[in-house]
Parts: sequence; structure tokens; C-alpha cells
Amino acid sequence: MAFPERFSNLPEYAFPRLRKLLDVYPSGADPIVMTIGEPRHPMPAFIGEVMAKSISEFAKYPVNEGAPELLEVISAWIARRYGVPVPADRIMALNGTREGLFNACLALSPERKGGKAPVVLIPNPFYQVYAVAAVAAGAEPVFVPARPETGYLPDYASLPAEILERVTVAYLCSPANPQGAIASRAYLTELLNLAERFDFKIFADECYCEIYRSEAPAGALEVAHEMGADPERVVAFHSLSKRSNLPGLRSGFVAAGAESILRIRQLRAYSGAPIAMPVQRVSMRVWADEAHVVANRALYNEKFSDAAEIFRGVQGYETPEGGFFLWLPVDDGETATVKLWRETGVRVLPGAYLSRDVGGENPGAGYIRVALVAPREETQRGLIKLRDCLYT
Repeated sequence: MAFPERFSNLPEYAFPRLRKLLDVYPSGADPIVMTIGEPRHPMPAFIGEVMAKSISEFAKYPVNEGAPELLEVISAWIARRYGVPVPADRIMALNGTREGLFNACLALSPERKGGKAPVVLIPNPFYQVYAVAAVAAGAEPVFVPARPETGYLPDYASLPAEILERVTVAYLCSPANPQGAIASRAYLTELLNLAERFDFKIFADECYCEIYRSEAPAGALEVAHEMGADPERVVAFHSLSKRSNLPGLRSGFVAAGAESILRIRQLRAYSGAPIAMPVQRVSMRVWADEAHVVANRALYNEKFSDAAEIFRGVQGYETPEGGFFLWLPVDDGETATVKLWRETGVRVLPGAYLSRDVGGENPGAGYIRVALVAPREETQRGLIKLRDCLYT
């Protein structure tokens, strides 16, 4: 029996790979899990009430692109957050951003560009759906390192013209997963100018945009609007998973130019699953409320203040600008992860599992990713154990 080859070179996904690495060893103490970016702060208190009031709507087929009233609430949030007028008909609701980040590439990356095979640019390390989306769309994924010397963001402008001329889509995550780097207005302006010059779209993955240390990150839609760029140039993705501690709700959205959103909606009408109306009702209420977002951000900032104190004097430690991960330098990520688990019970993720080898180098190999999602006291204990095991 024949099987498709296009996905045959995908590495094993990070978390099954981690289980194979660690589960052959007993933990050195009661486990403290700091691997997955699953928020564990309280979700908004009103969720149950809103869900209960709309429970009968599970009996109805929902509108595929999102209920008009939900899209209007999201449009209002974009206007408040970024000062950009994005009408509801340029927005589509998503079952979380992973679905949209995948399907938008299928809908918007052409089969050929200039008579040549298309290229999709991906920061390295990266959220793994970017790579499988590129392959599924028939594009060549080009992994661009996001190292300290580039501010932990990909330097797409440094690529040769013969690659840039083939680019159809460039993925960007800001704040970045895993490093927490924030794309400045200057960075976004340069990227938008590059996209205009070489005619490609920017897929802006901004699901961590409300978790930051001091200043709210600029958005790609915001900078594009200020520049007067073509509205089709940016496709922006947002989610309630991190912003509102609702990873199980599976609710987000994509916003784009009119032609782009039309094509995304058309594909989803055939292949996507609409969001249940009770989930949409909850989403309306959550996007309209900012109080819980402010409180959530304060909880993360307390833990990052703790981390800065715990790792004071540790060479290479940096407090990230945004997100809820630490990206900690080690000699070898897998070796450090095994040592930490066997000696302390703290479970982290090797940075290489979020990256790809390019030219014999993996930019994540000398790091571990540590999620600061647990309650403060548990996070403190985990970080102290980590420091004492790996850095003293």
C-alpha cells in the first residue's frame, strides 16, 4: 500500500518525543511540569454563566465563519487594541489559531510564483504547525534562525534575492514562542517593506500579544495601517487560549484583507468545523472584557520578577519581553532536560524539539524552554530546583 511522501520527513512531534526521552527514567522527586504552554491561571469567572444560558444552542449548526455578533465584538477589540478599523467581513472565527495558521497557508499560498516552486519563510525555532502547513501547500519551507544576534527574531531581509522572489508567505510570531522576543515597529516596518518589494504575505501569529512585561506589543495590522500598506499584505491570528486562560475553549480569529479572508472562508466552508454557538457566546463576552486580561498579565509578571531574582547572576539569563516562557541557555538541551528530570523531577522541553537542523546546526539545541504557567509557589519551587541543578 502506498502512502504520501510529503510528510515523511517530519520529525516526531515535540511532546511524544519528550515522553520517549524522559519516561524511561524515574523522576528525582515529585514532578513539576514546566513543559507545555497550557495556562493554569483562573479563567474568567463569568464563563459558566454565559455557557449555561446558551446551552440550548448546541442543538443548532453554527455559522461557519462566525456569528455576525461575534465578528463585530472582535472588530471592536481590534479597534480598541490597535486603533485599526477592520470590519467584521474581514474577520473569521477559528477553533484556536493552529487551525487558521494551517488552513490560511493552503488558501493563500499559490502553487507557483514566477514559474518556480513557492517558498514559505519560518523562524527557527517555531510553532510546528508552520512547517506542516508549508509542506501541505506544496511550498518549500525555509527555516531562518532566530538567534540572540538577531534579537531572537528571524532576519528575513538577509536572505538571497533568489529565495525572496519565490516567497509567498512569511510566518512571524510576536511575542515569539519560545524566546518571548517582541517585534518592534521598526522590525515590522522593515518586514512589511520587504513583503511589498517581493510580493508576499505576512502571517502574524500574535496569540501571546496580551502577555508582556511592560509595553504592549505593536501588531502587524497596526503597523501596516500606519504605513498605508496593502490590506492584503497581513494576515493576523489571535486566540483566547493565552490571553484569557481558555486553551480548551478552542476559540480565536483571523483578520485579513477582503480578498484573503474571502479565500480563507471559502476553503473553510468545505473543510473546517464551525465553532459551537455556546462557545461563540462565551467568546463574545471574553473579547469584550479587559479586567481579567490585566489581572492575568500581573500574575505572569510576578512570576517573571521571581525568575529574575532566582536567576540573578546566572550567565546568559534574560527576562523575555513577552510570552510566558523562559528560554534558558545550556550546553545541550536534551542532556540538561534528562539531568533535571532524574535529579529534581522538574520537566522541561529541549529547545531542539522546537527547531530544525539547517546546515548541520539546530538553533535550539543549546536551550531549554520552561513554561511559567503554574501557580506562583509551584513555579518558584521549580525554578529554584532548576537553577540549583543546572547552574550551580
